[in-house]
Amino acid sequence: MAKIIPPLTEFQVKNAKPRQKSYKLFDGGGLYVEVMPSGSRIWRMKFRQSNGKENTLTFGPYPEISIMVAREKRTEARRLQLQGIDPGKYRDDARRLAAEKASNTFEKIAREWYANKVPTWSERTSKNMLQRLEADIFPRIGDRPITEIRHRELIATLRKIEERGATEIAHRLKAVCSQIFSYAIQCGLADRNLVVDMKDVLKTKRVSHFAAIDADELPVFLDTLARNEARMFEPTRIALRLMLLVFVRTSELIETPWSEVDLENGEWIIPWQRMKRGKLTVNPDTTNHHVCLSRQALALLRQLHTITGRGTYLFPNQRDHDKPLSNNTLLVALARMGYKGRMTGHGFRALAMSTIKERLGYRHEVVDRQLAHAPKDKVASAYDRAQFLAERRKMMQEWADYLEAVERGDTPKPGHHGSLELVWPAPRR
Repeated sequence: MAKIIPPLTEFQVKNAKPRQKSYKLFDGGGLYVEVMPSGSRIWRMKFRQSNGKENTLTFGPYPEISIMVAREKRTEARRLQLQGIDPGKYRDDARRLAAEKASNTFEKIAREWYANKVPTWSERTSKNMLQRLEADIFPRIGDRPITEIRHRELIATLRKIEERGATEIAHRLKAVCSQIFSYAIQCGLADRNLVVDMKDVLKTKRVSHFAAIDADELPVFLDTLARNEARMFEPTRIALRLMLLVFVRTSELIETPWSEVDLENGEWIIPWQRMKRGKLTVNPDTTNHHVCLSRQALALLRQLHTITGRGTYLFPNQRDHDKPLSNNTLLVALARMGYKGRMTGHGFRALAMSTIKERLGYRHEVVDRQLAHAPKDKVASAYDRAQFLAERRKMMQEWADYLEAVERGDTPKPGHHGSLELVWPAPRR
């Protein structure tokens, strides 16, 4: 007959005195408190594994673990045994899962996701992405296990960004967080993407594009540029005119060294390493970009060469000629012309793209190739491999002639090639 062990009392456990060696006070059902020589009291439980071997579970010290809690833990262990589950293995698995959960923080997983994505981004995108995460996301939820983050935490994090007026950034980071959760799910580290259920938690963002004038505003813009009441330096004025004529990206223009321009043969070729898609770490576009100079653009470059041709860059910085012109200089110039918020460097590309397609009737594949756009699908990629150089040269000359006709006050005709060389400034009407 099994020995009946009377349950321990609070008085017995609390007043158990230490001895030279540790000893046990049993509570029944395998539960006991071990009194250590130091005076500490530890709750433990003896049990037999399915193979008959004896094992011990440790529940924790008294009084942190009370008699009631210790007995609850005993009951839970016996319940597991009845289900054929080893309480010791169950405990070890729980500890391992807890450790894994604690280590799989949002920041840790986000940095893994970032490391996988970096090769597909430009250096600028990579830098901006990490800065945004470190500034706005990691300080609030970065140390939280990704499985324990709740909707209200993520919403509060995003709304904090929104409250400072950065609505666009809040929406972008919301999308980024969605990608991070999706990555965690694919890696088996999370079961749910919280962002999926957060469609309307942020203020509706106003869809905006780069500010750009339309074709009907060109006469006034060209007139304002020619009169130069904004008192711009001549290179700055030429830069704006070239942006209109060749519509390369602002960085591609202002960072151009004279070594890339062949005035004698009328060629301007930008090496692929300087192009946006050429800066990708994975699958960079290694195609050099032919700017395709019209007579008018070439005339401007020759004029510019008399001013800055002895230096490195087409458009050197006014304070340090060893550095290129800043993008802000062009924005300030546009603002002084009265086009603040109405025109940007990228706006020249948007203006050219829409006008050439709509009014000059060129195929989008040809225009997009001159813009050096990334292909959006496989069909576009196939087109993109073609240079269309002959068609692009014709298009760029027609575009320059179109602008010249507008500036003269004529009605431009698609396909019409003017015969006049551009005079700077343009003849007054």
